[in-house]
Amino acid sequence: MLKVVKEVAANGGLFRFKREPKIRESVMETVRINFEPFISEAARQFIVSGVEMYNIAATSLPEYFPVNFVLRGGHGDVLGGLLGLLWGGWLQVTHLWVAEAARGAGHGTRLMKDAEAYARSLGAIGVTLETYSFQARPFYERLGYEVLSTLDGYPVGHIKFFLRKTLV
Repeated sequence: MLKVVKEVAANGGLFRFKREPKIRESVMETVRINFEPFISEAARQFIVSGVEMYNIAATSLPEYFPVNFVLRGGHGDVLGGLLGLLWGGWLQVTHLWVAEAARGAGHGTRLMKDAEAYARSLGAIGVTLETYSFQARPFYERLGYEVLSTLDGYPVGHIKFFLRKTLV
């Protein structure tokens, strides 16, 4: 709650309004930080939603779309998939994985192309993702991705790559 304080200005008795924020001392006294390696899904979602709501307010771009494609076997078993989100006109691929038994049959390429087509259908202009020197950089480059930046020594002895692809 803001308290409005009325002050008389020195020149001619004019009024000036000044707002003073009320300090929430009781809240500040009870706040603590806990290390929680196995955070609850509710706590994780609260934090993620907070960041997303801040981003929406700061940019006026409210459209967040989860992008999840799952590779399933004949009996419905999960053999891999692609996870990501679409926001701000960009698809961010956060995870792509195909089980060893299902590799080499083009499933990774299909997952990427399906996600790109979905993103394009929603007006996305590009895709961004990250990979490591021990993962799939050549795979992504074959699909038209370019390295935007690198982080040497992450993890130690390896390189992290930041890639992008234009969809328009």
